[in-house]
Amino acid sequence: MRRSPNRRYLEYLSALDDFSAGDRNLHRLTSPQIVNGHSLKGFNFFDATQQALLRALQRPEFNIRGIRRADLAPFLRQISPASITRYLWRLRQFGLIKKVVHGYRYYLTRLGRSTIAAACRITEESIVPALAHATP
Repeated sequence: MRRSPNRRYLEYLSALDDFSAGDRNLHRLTSPQIVNGHSLKGFNFFDATQQALLRALQRPEFNIRGIRRADLAPFLRQISPASITRYLWRLRQFGLIKKVVHGYRYYLTRLGRSTIAAACRITEESIVPALAHATP
């Protein structure tokens, strides 16, 4: 008699999606971290400079060839080359990019690809249209 409700409840629980890993990753990326005694700011996905950097990293040619600071510079004219280097180091410390062994190139990690895609999608499809309908 009791097996049927328990079975249905277990089927219901198994059908639920678990987003706890995504919540942990979001908290890790947006919270400050201490690496080798240095404090690193978390990422603000709504900051114009950081959005420009993330959009540049998402370009298809970088997915194939990898990313160098010199490749990013034409797309990020508002950021100095030294700042681009610091951003790349910070992206690497947070696990969004990985360095090629014995080279100066970086590739987006799985976390980096999904984070950048989600940040761009939320901004373009949710926030901008909602603000377009807001009255000043």
